[in-house]
Amino acid sequence: MYQFELQIPPSPEYIAIVRLVVSSLASARRAVADERVDDLKLAVSEACTNAIEAHASVGSSEPVTIRVTEGDERLEVEITDRGPGFLPDALPTHPPVTDPARLNFERGLGIPLIKTLVDAAEFLPSPEGTTVRITLYGGPSDGGDETSEILRAVLADDE
Repeated sequence: MYQFELQIPPSPEYIAIVRLVVSSLASARRAVADERVDDLKLAVSEACTNAIEAHASVGSSEPVTIRVTEGDERLEVEITDRGPGFLPDALPTHPPVTDPARLNFERGLGIPLIKTLVDAAEFLPSPEGTTVRITLYGGPSDGGDETSEILRAVLADDE
């Protein structure tokens, strides 16, 4: 099992770094189609955006934590914030995309989108914040460990 953790300031400009790291790991180390990697990137972007907004709502400058865990047949990404939390089951239901009333909803589509894009999504509220666990199934690739070298180079350039 492989685990990688990244902490970012709660600011939108860091979402691109998270997408780069997660998509690099998924595409180089997993046997999944490029379209699935794109879906994962979008789901992670939505979860990170929600986490950053949660921090802003309480004035927190603590980092948002992103943890990537690789298993034999899956890749899990956890995004943890220190916001006020929410009850996933208490969120309002939106009309179907074919209903014209759906156009009245400008916000609140991130969580349904995350659920649609990945194989599994869990929303784990706690008194300290919320963790979103995103799972993408697919076995390991034959690519070796060059991804770690690429990530070290990208992160070193960012410092």
